[in-house]
Amino acid sequence: MKAIVYQRYGSPDVLRYEDTAKPIPGDDEVLIRVCAAALNPLDWHFVRGSPYGIRFMTGLRRPKDARLGMDVAGRVEAVGKNVKEFRAGDDVFGACRGAFADYVCTAEAALALKPANVTFEQAGCVSVAAFTALQGLRDIGRVQREQKILINGAAGGVGTFAVQIGHWLGAEVTGVCSTRNVEMVRSLGADHVIDYTQQDFTRNGERYDVIFDCIGNHSLLACRRVLVRRGIYIMVGAPSGRWIAPMDRVLRMRVLSWFVSQNLSSIMAKTNKDDLNLMAELMQSGKVTPVIDRRYRLSEVPEALLYLEEGHARGKVVIILESGNGAN
Repeated sequence: MKAIVYQRYGSPDVLRYEDTAKPIPGDDEVLIRVCAAALNPLDWHFVRGSPYGIRFMTGLRRPKDARLGMDVAGRVEAVGKNVKEFRAGDDVFGACRGAFADYVCTAEAALALKPANVTFEQAGCVSVAAFTALQGLRDIGRVQREQKILINGAAGGVGTFAVQIGHWLGAEVTGVCSTRNVEMVRSLGADHVIDYTQQDFTRNGERYDVIFDCIGNHSLLACRRVLVRRGIYIMVGAPSGRWIAPMDRVLRMRVLSWFVSQNLSSIMAKTNKDDLNLMAELMQSGKVTPVIDRRYRLSEVPEALLYLEEGHARGKVVIILESGNGAN
């Protein structure tokens, strides 16, 4: 089978499209013929090995795991002897390690059945971005009906899910994006949209119960200024550097939280079976629809990664495999 692998850190040029052995599922695993996968910022952090602190997890001198990709959707090829929920032929989606490949194995608990009215492309976008939005707003933000929330970076992969999930939770949603994305963000359910090229949300006089920050382009002081007294700031993303950024912002938040009434938090999403099933329900009912910007073939993952790194993707960047072609 073909897969994207890398043996050293660097630019996306280090990625190789190579023949690799087809995986064999363990007793609790499912073998999937991949139809679609999606890129996440974590992928280019893994490839570049930056900030350098990430290498304590991925390998100090070279990657410990040559595989890449975490979001997956496809068709079950085989199951381990302990797998009860799935069988060969089922269409599934969820999380794995090494999604940029013709076949992948992952735990039964990391998968859910794909709704029939959701394409492989759409389902392959869900795991990391949707979990970040859902767990951030529901669990950390504790968003309630009619609360005012602001999504900074509302047109990105996580942001497009956050706008829709915030709307589903009953909040009054304000999205921040560039001029070209204003109408798109409004169509996702945002009650208000701020064009950051025309207006600075930290200086417009509004106050929010929750700020869900996918960009991190304003200081913590500026963001706190537009939070209510007991408001919650959730950091999803921030400018990264070679050494520790954006972890330095996380550290500043933790120290500052000891002295202020507002809750300053960050989010690292976790795979959750119940949340996968919830996302399946939300997609099936049309309450959440993944936004797809561009599609690339498996051999084009390096180009896709370069595009994602530019930071201007509208929604998700998807990898389509010949076996899927985006069909149901």
